[in-house]
Amino acid sequence: MKKILILGAGMVGKAMAIDLCRDFAVTSADINPEALQEVAREHPVQTVQADLSDAEKVKELAAGYDLVIGAAPGFMGFQTLKAVIECGKNMVDISFFDENAHDPFSLDDLARTKGVTAVIDCGVAPGMSNVILGYHHARMKVENFECYVGGLPQARTWPFQYKAPFSPIDVLEEYTRPARLMENGRVVAKPALSEPEYLEVEGLGTLEAFNTDGLRTLLKTTPVANMKEKTLRYPGHIEYMRVLRETGFFSAEPLEINGAAVRPIDLTAKLLFPKWKLGKNEREFTVMEVRIEGEELGRAAQYVYRLFDRYDEATGLSSMSRTTGYTCTAAARLILEGHFTRKGICPPEYLGAAEGCFQRIWDYLGERNVRYCLLA
Repeated sequence: MKKILILGAGMVGKAMAIDLCRDFAVTSADINPEALQEVAREHPVQTVQADLSDAEKVKELAAGYDLVIGAAPGFMGFQTLKAVIECGKNMVDISFFDENAHDPFSLDDLARTKGVTAVIDCGVAPGMSNVILGYHHARMKVENFECYVGGLPQARTWPFQYKAPFSPIDVLEEYTRPARLMENGRVVAKPALSEPEYLEVEGLGTLEAFNTDGLRTLLKTTPVANMKEKTLRYPGHIEYMRVLRETGFFSAEPLEINGAAVRPIDLTAKLLFPKWKLGKNEREFTVMEVRIEGEELGRAAQYVYRLFDRYDEATGLSSMSRTTGYTCTAAARLILEGHFTRKGICPPEYLGAAEGCFQRIWDYLGERNVRYCLLA
């Protein structure tokens, strides 16, 4: 039986471990013993407590496995990916590290030299959105790509009407990092939270969308003239976040307060994170709409993919953990079963373009009740 190591036992890491332990020998590693106990309580998952910020420890752990999955927070993601590649182990990663600061393709030569397949950004978006675009880009001339995506609590609680279904520290990046879009074949940068628009979701109502920096590798790998990614929230959330940002609450520049240097973002995190933490078994949902327009077989073509996924009452797993995690575990199986063998740094659009991989991922998600609807 092949062995998989999952680095991170948080909400998404737990869902992936439960999914994969049916067919593989799975070990979860995390510094938090309570998280490890939660993963292994009712499932045949081995655990190891370890500080995953220690690259040497990551190398030591990875050595004994056939494949590694990265589910650590974004600020640890790049060094973790590098450590695993240096071990010569295949990896699928969902850490979504800041690729402005750490270009994933800077590790491409290393991965090829080591004979490693390293799939990055393999969640829901980036992730499945890239897979969809990669599939169509290989088969038609795509001229326009739009992705709207968000994970939200079912209960709209004042004042933020938001809970973080993944690492909250990564959420703040969405409100501060400039959003890179492709317009008329040129990369343009716009402020996060800019260009608000509304999206109507059947069975839910109106959500607001704003620019975020979610295109990531697509800006380098996929020559489409117009591309944008927007994050969805309940109406009113943008204004709250803009007020905090413009007041300086998200600043990383230290302020001197009573003789102590304090970074405003650290204070903000301390105050917001308890309010943003999803409660155990709290109901939430994931919504995504991907629009692709272009020319196919000499004719104008348009494809619209929609996802509206809710908390799973049967398993107690959140929607975001499943929609993100199962895309990642689908990719892991493609590698372990020999369906995807490309070496080097491989963003999800490469999976979508590879023969047969799109359908396998689509079917895999459907078997786990994560169902995308295609409106052609």
